[in-house]
Amino acid sequence: MAKVVAPTFQQMRLFEAVARHGSITRAAEEVNLTQPSVSMQVRALEEKLGQPLTEQIGKRLRLTPAGEVAATASRDILARLAEMTSALEDLSGAVAGPLNVAVVTTAKYFLPKLLGNFKSRYPRVQPRLIIANRETMLARIADNADDLYIMGRPPEREAVDAEPFLENVIVVVAPPDHRLVGRRHVPLGRIAEEDVLRREEGSGTRLAVDDLCRAAGVKLVTHMEFDDLEAIKQGVISGLGLAYLPLHAVRLELAAGELAMLDVEGFPLRRRWYALHRHGRRLSNAAQGFLDYLQTESQAALNAGADAGETG
Repeated sequence: MAKVVAPTFQQMRLFEAVARHGSITRAAEEVNLTQPSVSMQVRALEEKLGQPLTEQIGKRLRLTPAGEVAATASRDILARLAEMTSALEDLSGAVAGPLNVAVVTTAKYFLPKLLGNFKSRYPRVQPRLIIANRETMLARIADNADDLYIMGRPPEREAVDAEPFLENVIVVVAPPDHRLVGRRHVPLGRIAEEDVLRREEGSGTRLAVDDLCRAAGVKLVTHMEFDDLEAIKQGVISGLGLAYLPLHAVRLELAAGELAMLDVEGFPLRRRWYALHRHGRRLSNAAQGFLDYLQTESQAALNAGADAGETG
């Protein structure tokens, strides 16, 4: 057997991203490198470890047994290094160091702005933002992979501490020329007669609307299902059907007249966004500082941005 040579920190960081995404292309996008550069580093890691770490099955990149071992070790080592950096920063009392935040896809319309504002206030914070669907988020929570998670519906089967910090308003939207635009108090059952574009099963937005419909005795039939919110918006704009979406995600299209909001019974559906972390996890100064910022300043920060956009 060939002698195993210790990998570099960069190789572990890149391979962990490849293993998590199951894709060299998506890993390259996350770390802001070219796909050939990431592929070269993975091959170099395989040469050091003396075994293949990935295999292509159809369109999906799978880990070999050796790859599973390398991915687990890489995650553990990277996490320990991040903990060391945070602990050293915390000893100085500074709000600084790594800050890993994972958010569901619908939060991508406001969370980057809040994270950017926080970074401007504390330049020594090193934020890393992961955007994923709910299923992936639940897996990351189970693995205790990040400092904070942003979701519209905290998981019920995981031991987490969840803090509400921002209103999550869900509205029904349609093309501007739709026959229901301008009608007042449209019954929820009337929406069930329309083609409805919906998020994938398990989505927090879909779960919230399903609860509303169940309580009203209404069953929505899925006309088309997407796991991408942008695809749903474009589908509605193109006249494929109606959709219910977070207001944060459709403000620009409503302002531009590309979408229209319907006045539907039970809507706007007002929920909350939650910032959460695994119960018992020690939050670094950076993570605690960002959590405090979300709870005390997020609404004002987003309102200020909206006002500036309306008057600019």
